[in-house]
Amino acid sequence: MPKTQVNCPNCHQPIVADIQQLYDLNVDPDAKQRLLAGAYNLIQCQNCGYQGNLSTFIVYHDPEKELLLTYVPAEIGLPRNDQERLIGSLINQVINHLPQEKRKGYLFNPQSFLTMQGLIERILEADGITKEMIQAQQQRINLLQRLASITDEAARAELAKQEDQLIDAEFFALLSRLGEAALASGDRESARQLAELQRSLLNATTYGQQIKAQSQEIEAALKELQSLGQNLTREKMLDLVIHAPNETRLNALVSLARPVLDYQFFQLLSERIDKSHGDGRKRLAGLRTHLLELTQEIDQQIEEHRAQSHELVEAILQTENIDQAIEQSLPAMDEVFAQEVQAMLKEARDQGDLDRSAKLQQVLDAMAKASEAPAEVSLVEDYLDAPDDQARQAFLQEHQEQITQGFMDLLANFAMQLGSGTDQKLADHVIAANRQALRFTMQRNLQQ
Repeated sequence: MPKTQVNCPNCHQPIVADIQQLYDLNVDPDAKQRLLAGAYNLIQCQNCGYQGNLSTFIVYHDPEKELLLTYVPAEIGLPRNDQERLIGSLINQVINHLPQEKRKGYLFNPQSFLTMQGLIERILEADGITKEMIQAQQQRINLLQRLASITDEAARAELAKQEDQLIDAEFFALLSRLGEAALASGDRESARQLAELQRSLLNATTYGQQIKAQSQEIEAALKELQSLGQNLTREKMLDLVIHAPNETRLNALVSLARPVLDYQFFQLLSERIDKSHGDGRKRLAGLRTHLLELTQEIDQQIEEHRAQSHELVEAILQTENIDQAIEQSLPAMDEVFAQEVQAMLKEARDQGDLDRSAKLQQVLDAMAKASEAPAEVSLVEDYLDAPDDQARQAFLQEHQEQITQGFMDLLANFAMQLGSGTDQKLADHVIAANRQALRFTMQRNLQQ
């Protein structure tokens, strides 16, 4: 986003902020989430401390839903001619980014809104979200703002207890999106505060306790499998699933070790059933049915994921600028995607298709390059290995030239991710290290 000088709405002093007025999902797929999460045109005034969304005109485009929406705040006070000129220039950008065959009639009849809330509701309506659902989401946003404004942990816990039903999966998803948006915009302090809020809510709410319990069961399943290592056999896997203490542990075991649950595994289970009697036989037979359902569901998800990866690879290969398409698609390039590219590359080579092979190899090379850890990663890891404040301070002093913005962003990201985890001791260590690094950089900047 371009840096723009604007006036603070509160004290009217000039400040520099990241202002975005065109939200075109055709070129920026994440734009929708930023708008819905309220993470758009955030400003912070260094003079008076004001924080909030800057009121400015906005054009929103979703080609899939055929939506072209505009919003011009009344308080801006622009003459109609100026409004039409500015909005028109943004709409022209939208049209110019579309191929000729996708330029449809909706582009020449944009829907105008007098309020940002109206624009948001229209976006959500296109997703099948009712006004009642919107109101519930607004309640979550209001509650999140109230919780974030409370610094006393006991008072925050009491409010969370009172609003326990509202703090559900959607609430935690909203909290995560806001934290990610804060990190993306470089607002590390807000990201840290949101991570701390998330961690406190995990302990203070019913749904938070459920998340913690699920995470603990997944970690327990992973440890059981890791303890067996190369010694994981079908017989030992069978013992693990038979003695799984709950459904969450069972699901985690099956998901983590799906390849082990093959035909021979189910043969072993059937033999165990044949040797059992009474309630034990009935329980094992029910377990077999359930395991077949779980593995079928996992296989279906994998196949759907593979098909989506195949479609994405084909789409990349059809673009004129493959490097740009690869860069935009990096978030979707996981292990399944890599396996699909490798399979397609083998097929292309077997068929002697040199052009297709070269393009597929280009995709693999780009993935390999993107997966290389940045130089800051090892530096952050070394910093976090420091056992206490004194050791960390010495490390910061020794490597002060390497304590760059990239280092700080990566450290803040670690702090946020671990803040919502179940390892409280590790989370506290990383958060404290992040705070100390922030203090160090602030003091260094003041001395320059």
